[in-house]
Amino acid sequence: MLYEPRYHPEVAGDIAGFPKNIRDRIRKAIEERLILDPVKFGEPLRRSLAGFRKLRVGDYRVIYQVHGAVVVILKIGHRKEVYKKLGRS
Repeated sequence: MLYEPRYHPEVAGDIAGFPKNIRDRIRKAIEERLILDPVKFGEPLRRSLAGFRKLRVGDYRVIYQVHGAVVVILKIGHRKEVYKKLGRS
């Protein structure tokens, strides 16, 4: 079963400043892993971010939630910043 990816409007701004090779790696990870099985390939977050999941792509993280057959991608960013930014939005 393939999951349908839906992007939060802020995601385009998140990745706008990334180098092209990083954007390509993230796109490939979403297409090849996340939409195939978001539960298997992602890990659940804890504490104040419980209910969200993360997909590791090198030093970058894709933060998402699974709603039925839809994967809602909420934030993409460097591992040092993405959790703080998610908490503020």
